Amino acid sequence: MPNEPLNTMPITQFLQQVKSADLGNSKEIKMEIKTAKRLAFCLGEVMTRLEGDLEKILMEQNSAENETVTLNVDGGANW
Repeated sequence: MPNEPLNTMPITQFLQQVKSADLGNSKEIKMEIKTAKRLAFCLGEVMTRLEGDLEKILMEQNSAENETVTLNVDGGANW
């Protein structure tokens, strides 16, 4: 099952808000609870996806560690 694209627009909007506040020398940022909930939900989705991807990578790495490699040493006769 392929991963569906994530809507990261709330994160992008938050980063733009922070950048704008920083450029305007603001001391605080305010947002509506509706916006904060969207941001929190989006961050939760992103973190869950990253955790799942990391777990998949670790499982693949563990299965690769059990791989058997055979070497034939001929004393360098075929160089």
